[in-house]
Amino acid sequence: MVFSEESTVGAFLLRARREGLRDFGASMSPHTAWLILQGIETLPLRIERHIDNTQKVVEFLASHPFVSRVGHPLIESHPSHALAKKLLRHGTRGAGAVFSFDIKGSRAQGKAFIEALKLFSHLANVGDCRSLVIHLASTTHFRMTDEALAGAGISQGTIRLSIGLEDPADLKRALKAAEKAGA
Repeated sequence: MVFSEESTVGAFLLRARREGLRDFGASMSPHTAWLILQGIETLPLRIERHIDNTQKVVEFLASHPFVSRVGHPLIESHPSHALAKKLLRHGTRGAGAVFSFDIKGSRAQGKAFIEALKLFSHLANVGDCRSLVIHLASTTHFRMTDEALAGAGISQGTIRLSIGLEDPADLKRALKAAEKAGA
């Protein structure tokens, strides 16, 4: 490579950068490395809290009359329950903090559920330290017909949760709001 042909203004800088990346690989800034080290120190405690909160939420949702399905390996009827119990460190307790559930209701009721939540952030990403929620039929899959949703294993009331560190107590209130929206 002729660096002066690639960049007449900063040929030396381009060469230093490219050869440095080639010889040493990409590296993060010292501050970024320090932040990662800080986060790793508390990771086991945070994961334990995620899992404990998830267990509470799964148990609550599984017993709620307005919920038709909970898709988490903690539930014995889940297709991966036995596998999770066998493979995961804490049996089914370590099965993760991201899962979906279905409410018995319409797209409008799913939307009402989301709008009634106060602690959960309405975002499509997962794995944050904050609790996240998304109603698939009114957001990521809103263009799909009810038949297409069903073909994809999604109902009008499918909600995806990513349970965070805070106490997810406002699910009860949001389920009430969703039930009222259908009345």
